[in-house]
Amino acid sequence: MRNYKFSTSWFEQSAQRAWENLIPQLRPQKMLEVGSFEGASACFLIDKLASKHDIELYCVDTWGGGIEHQEAHVDMHGVEQRFQANVDEAIRHATKSVRLELRKGHSDHQLAKLLAEGKAGYFDFVYIDGSHQAPDVLCDAVLGFKLLRVGGLMAFDDYLWSENKPAKTDVLRCPKIAIDAFVTINSQKIRVLPAPLYQLYVHKLSD
Repeated sequence: MRNYKFSTSWFEQSAQRAWENLIPQLRPQKMLEVGSFEGASACFLIDKLASKHDIELYCVDTWGGGIEHQEAHVDMHGVEQRFQANVDEAIRHATKSVRLELRKGHSDHQLAKLLAEGKAGYFDFVYIDGSHQAPDVLCDAVLGFKLLRVGGLMAFDDYLWSENKPAKTDVLRCPKIAIDAFVTINSQKIRVLPAPLYQLYVHKLSD
């Protein structure tokens, strides 16, 4: 039994059911996630895969929170501490090797660094779950796609996310417009997979 400490059930509600089938079929060995928060998705990947084979997992996050976390005064220092404790717990129970790389900083800088380090086409699975701001999401998608190998899978969380505000939703503060633009621009290079609508999955067919 894992002693994880999560303050939210976002991952369980939005992704876990689909991942229960998807991840064992995909069996990724080299993974990248943009936006780690308390580590729910990272722990799932470690638990599901590191009992079968060695894995590499790169986690990119500022642990400073997005606009919505800052406006809600979320204790992001506590979030980061829980992330570290949770992934440590997952790795402690892994029977195969887990190479965990934390890339703390803004995703545009960190993903560009990975490209500069020769990681283009390196990852089997890229998970985009960072900033909800459309310009940030589009940047993460474009850079993440370059880091994804042909044949790999990219997953977007929060496809239909919007701020819980009484005024009209600002589409530039939502992921959907950016994800739609990315899918349209790369329509000849990807195949969109059927999945619950809150997430969107694309299979990379070519660079």
